[in-house]
Amino acid sequence: MANLGFIGLGVMGKPMAEHLMKAGHKLFLHSRSGVPEDLICQGGQLMASPKEVAACSEIVFTMLPDTRDVEMVLFGNQGIAEGLQSRKDSICIVIDMSSISPIETQKFAQKIKILGHDYVDAPVSGGDIGAKDATLTIMVGSSAETFAAVKPLFELMGKTITHVGENGAGQICKVANQILVSITIEAVAEALLFASKAGADPHKVRQALMGGFAASKALEVHGERMLNRQFSPGFRVELHHKDLNIALESASSLGVSLPNTATVRELFAGCLAHGGAKWDNSAIIKMLEILSNHEIQKPSK
Repeated sequence: MANLGFIGLGVMGKPMAEHLMKAGHKLFLHSRSGVPEDLICQGGQLMASPKEVAACSEIVFTMLPDTRDVEMVLFGNQGIAEGLQSRKDSICIVIDMSSISPIETQKFAQKIKILGHDYVDAPVSGGDIGAKDATLTIMVGSSAETFAAVKPLFELMGKTITHVGENGAGQICKVANQILVSITIEAVAEALLFASKAGADPHKVRQALMGGFAASKALEVHGERMLNRQFSPGFRVELHHKDLNIALESASSLGVSLPNTATVRELFAGCLAHGGAKWDNSAIIKMLEILSNHEIQKPSK
């Protein structure tokens, strides 16, 4: 059993940390929003700063909203790097499971390695359900040797764990994932909205589509949320909008055109403008409904 640190205990991070604790590992915990009391009751140890977490952990996990958040936790005042500098006799592995910039990730990894420690980028897909059920897809960027060392821990949190390549490769894979997921969710919204405005029952249309080639996880999960008007996270609009900003910024630096990604990003921007930062990403259908002057009705009980 290992001494593990976990920083960032929100909708995703909290259940991920719980799985590690249930496996018998000792966890040192820190979160900007406060460490949930039930994690302390389960044996987690509250730490005052990322520095303190890093000073006493063999492996430190971070699960944070954005690139700048990760940078501050790593290299800011009382950050992980300060805790690593106090360690003279053992190597720590920093595992960032946030979804952030691949370019900045490579820079972060280099800085941590200069301090004599190791770095892994391991963003996830599967949302809050995957985090709770330990069925996350985990995309890993690291050396092959480090991946082999930390894979047993990933298996406590996820179902599909893939070593994509060296540092940054995990985040590149996550960007590709977010492009696919966002466009698919938007396509589900268009299809259900079209069916509703054309006069068909969108609930029965979705049921029929689930039996054919159009079936997808997005149609199953997000389609149901759209039809039942259940827009509580889930995966927040503000985070998916952030991920598409990363995708488009990265694509621009590579000279790659992502026109449909840009369109979906702007629909999420519309959600933000309507106060929907905390909505589930399935709420993208609300912007299409405004454009079409038609709202899908929640089924009567």
